[in-house]
Amino acid sequence: MSNTIALTKEAQPEEDPSVSARLQRLQNNYEDFGMRRTVEGVLVVHDHGHPHILMLQIANAFFKLPGDYLKPGEDDIDGLKRRLDERLAPPKESQQFNATHGIDNDWEIGDCLAQWWRPNFETFMYPFIPAHITKPKECKKLYLVQMPERKVLAVPKNMKLLAIPLFELYDNAARYGPQLSAIPHLLSRYNFIYQ
Repeated sequence: MSNTIALTKEAQPEEDPSVSARLQRLQNNYEDFGMRRTVEGVLVVHDHGHPHILMLQIANAFFKLPGDYLKPGEDDIDGLKRRLDERLAPPKESQQFNATHGIDNDWEIGDCLAQWWRPNFETFMYPFIPAHITKPKECKKLYLVQMPERKVLAVPKNMKLLAIPLFELYDNAARYGPQLSAIPHLLSRYNFIYQ
């Protein structure tokens, strides 16, 4: 993690002031565009010989992976790169960093680790489509993103970028929710090499 530079940029307020407003927007968009497709990046960094996941913290309580919903017809990988750039890339006018800082390093998008399904316009998502659901309202995919050796990140002022160790996430749904606390299980098939 020592080769990652993090700076701040303008705040990026959430689109919706509440969970109920987000679900209402989901319902309105579903009527126009069909099922929402969301992509999020599981950004893996190594600190003290242990893998950590980079997460954004909002309002000292809410944790989320970087990413968001895709445009209709947008490719998953291209959309995830666009969303990662929107959320974490330095502002284009930032001239203080160059290629030696890793500013031009592209995101290394790997395997799709999981798909979570929202069966209706409620907060619950499942790692499967329930048998009685024929038209899910959202599909969220989590992709492995291996951080390049050097990378400049810019974090919105209203958020914190935290490196959460896998042992903190493991079996901790009370704090992180079922999706984030499942990440250690999803990564268990990988052998991370520590140098």
